[in-house]
Order: sequence, then structure tokens, then C-alpha cells
Amino acid sequence: MAKLGLEKEIVDRGVYERTVARFREAKITLPTFAELADPTTIAPEIRAALADVDPDSAHPLNLFRVHWWNDDARRGIASVPRYVSLPSSLTGVSAKILVALGDRFPMIAAHKVLAAYGCLVPRIVTGQFDPTAHRAVWPSTGNYCRGGVAISRILGCHGVAVLPEGMSRERFAWLEKWCLSPEDIVKTPGTESNVKEIYDECARIDRDPQNIVFNQFCEFGNYLVHLNVTGPALEKVFLAERAKHAGLALAAYTSATGSAGTLAAGDWLKERTGARIVAVEASECPTLLYNGYGEHNIQGIGDKHVPYIHNVMNTDLVAGISDHATDTLYVLFNTEVGRAYLRDRRGVPESTLAELGDFGFSGIANVLAAIKTAKRLRLGPDDAIVTVATDGSAMYGTERDKAVAKHFPRGFDAVAAGETFGRHMLGQSTDDLLELTQRDRERIFNLGYFTWVEQQGVSLAEFDARKKQSFWHALRPLFTAWDGMIGEFNARVRGSASGAA
Repeated sequence: MAKLGLEKEIVDRGVYERTVARFREAKITLPTFAELADPTTIAPEIRAALADVDPDSAHPLNLFRVHWWNDDARRGIASVPRYVSLPSSLTGVSAKILVALGDRFPMIAAHKVLAAYGCLVPRIVTGQFDPTAHRAVWPSTGNYCRGGVAISRILGCHGVAVLPEGMSRERFAWLEKWCLSPEDIVKTPGTESNVKEIYDECARIDRDPQNIVFNQFCEFGNYLVHLNVTGPALEKVFLAERAKHAGLALAAYTSATGSAGTLAAGDWLKERTGARIVAVEASECPTLLYNGYGEHNIQGIGDKHVPYIHNVMNTDLVAGISDHATDTLYVLFNTEVGRAYLRDRRGVPESTLAELGDFGFSGIANVLAAIKTAKRLRLGPDDAIVTVATDGSAMYGTERDKAVAKHFPRGFDAVAAGETFGRHMLGQSTDDLLELTQRDRERIFNLGYFTWVEQQGVSLAEFDARKKQSFWHALRPLFTAWDGMIGEFNARVRGSASGAA
């Protein structure tokens, strides 16, 4: 259980007390998860102090910005989580597609920093991670490991990033600035789909007891933080849009699979609004759709396995999106030629064009899946689909050049812009879209056996328990328990709790 982040009692009192002493010396206070879900509850003195803190610095107060409510400057709190409502002139469908913007998060300009916080902090307040001795190992395909390194650095921990060597140059440039040494950037073979190679490297690293691997694919802190922080934020986005359009209904939530952490927000939305949950993957690696495999370039999606924290039996649809679409639309959205075409020929408003730089590859994939879903479900103007853009274009500048060379060898001009828009936006079909039956869900669930039981050593009983929704509901008290422990930990750091050192 400890490896899956399910503890709610102090495991090692000695580790706990050393950590309290370290945090007291560094003057670190941990925000509760409730504060990240509703940052208006953060103490006024902390909110005031944040005004002078650079959102991209390794400052302890930036922990209080690890939420969806940052304004465009990432220094204040917005009245509604920042999102863009995409017009039909861009999407080609009449349903409203609402995209929450992950690049307003601090340090890494991506929401994966929230997942990293949700995984590390429960280990700290339960005495399972010793910042004076342990190394925090963060396996991912790019953003989660950056988030882990950022949180580790702020908390005075030694962070190690493990990621495929084929990820964007911008990811590695960021890591080179934030990691303590070059050896803390571990490159594994392959690209986006090579998750097994990441697991193999982590198994080697894990043989050293000083290394603690925070495997986002099976850390329930990842699931719970998105359920309880991202879920309510996305509900607020929908409610803000509904306030402008009376009678609007939330029909669906689309999210790329990745570690399946962000998908957990769908459990929240489904309970409260009845929204369908749509898992998104690359058509070139159709694991959930067809038990398939392959390589692709939608960076931010790990494939060829089913994450342990994916609540498969509560998923309603699976949508496959081609990296040809995300590559070429990224060029369309991030070149003057492309934006001029959208403005002059398609009538896309300037306000929308200004937001297109906030969509990275997986964000574009999420939008395309929303378009597919709107077409399949025949949604109209009184229906909404909510989704997320995990990061923005800043992480993919070099990838744009590669995409132009690969897909537009004669250059990207107005004709290429029109062809790209027609094929991948207006022409987005309902191919590679599966409405899941009970048998489909069971097939996908069973596929996870080969990773988690045969390869990773999870017991069959623990694996099968996840098939029932009662299992996922039983996790929820952990979140409240952790908040109580964070409060007690902070009190001991301040020296105000009984028995404080």
C-alpha cells in the first residue's frame, strides 16, 4: 500500500521529525488540498506576500499557486479558473467546447505540478519521505517530472527526472536549469509511447533504498488531487459559462489518458452533472481502442498500457486522435500564416486567436476529441464539453520546426493552412471513437493485468478490487485525512503543536 500512496498514519516518526526540523529551518508552509481547491481560503497574509514572488522561482510561497485559479499574470487569483470557450468558427460544431488553461500554473506552466504536489506531500506528512536523505524520482514523458523537480527543489529535496530521450528540447532545457546536477536527468530509450522503458529504468533506480519512485501511473495521490482540485475547478468553468447561457448542459469531459490522473476530474463532473467521461489516446498507438501499440508524437500521453489509477469502469468513450492532426494544427495555431487564415477566411475572433498559444499537443488532442464527441453525440448549442490544455506552446517551439519539415516540405503557406483546417478541424470524423459497453470496459480493465500484476507485482486481489466503484469512493476519506495531517505538520513546523521539537 505504501508504494501506492495510501497511508494516512505516520509510518516513521524519526523521518517525520527530521522533516519538521528541515521545514522549520527553511520556513516552508504546506498548503492544504482544500486551499488549492479554493484559493480564496488561503490566509490573507500569504496571499499578500505572494504579490512579490516570481511565479517561476523556487520560492516556498509558490506552493500556494499550485492551483487552477491563477490569473493571466500568475500573480493573483482569478474569479473563475482561466479558460477559453472555442467558437464554432474554429471547431465546426455548435456545442460549446470549454478549455481550462494549464499554462497558468507556476514554475512549469503546466498543471502536472499539481499532480507532483499531490503525490509527494502525503509521503512527507506520513513520514515516508525524508528530504535529508531520500531522492525523489519522477518518471514521466515530460511535464510530471518537471513538476516533481520543481516541488522537490522548493521543499529542499533531491529530485530526479526520468523521461524518454525523444521528448521536446524545451523540456530538457527547463530540467537543465532546475535539476541539481546533469545526472539528475535520466533519459530512457524512445519517445512518447515507451513507458515500459521508463518502468524498467525506475526498477533499476528503485534498488537503491535512498531513491523513492513517485510513479504517477499508480500513485493514488495523483488520482485524488485531480478528483478534488481539478474536478471542482472544471465545474466552476462550466458554471461560469452556463451563467452566460441559461439551460446549458455539460455533456462530456475529454482528457488524454497520460497517467489517467487528470481523467479523475471526470469522476467529479460525472457525479454532479452527468457528463460522460472520454479518454483520449493517439490513433497511432490505440491501446484502449484496439489493444494496439505504436509510436506517436502527442507529447503528454503515455501508451501501451492502462494506468493503475485509471477508473476504467467509469469511462464512457475512448477517442483516438492522430499525431498528424496535432502536429499540423500546432503549426496552424502558432504561425502568422495560420492565424491570418483563421482570422480572414474563417472569421475566428482575435480573442480566440490570442489564446491558441496556450494549447500544447495534448491540449489540441483534447479539443479534437471534444469535436469528435460532439459529432457522435449530436450535441447542439445548449450542450457543453469541458477539457484541459495541460501546457502551452512554449514547450514545443522546436517541435514546430520538425512538423513543418515533416508535413510541409514546400513550406507552410495559406493553401497549406486551409488544407490543414479543412482536414483536421472541419473534417474531424467519428472514426476511432468508441462508446464503451460493459464488455469494452472489462476488456480494457483486463488489459492492465499484464502491466500491474505480471510486471509490477501488484497482487491479483488488489488489482481486481479497482473494478468496483466502491473502491474508488473508499479512497476519498484519504484526502480529508491528509489535509488534517498537513495542518498538524504545519503547526509542528511553527513549533505550536504539543510535543513539537
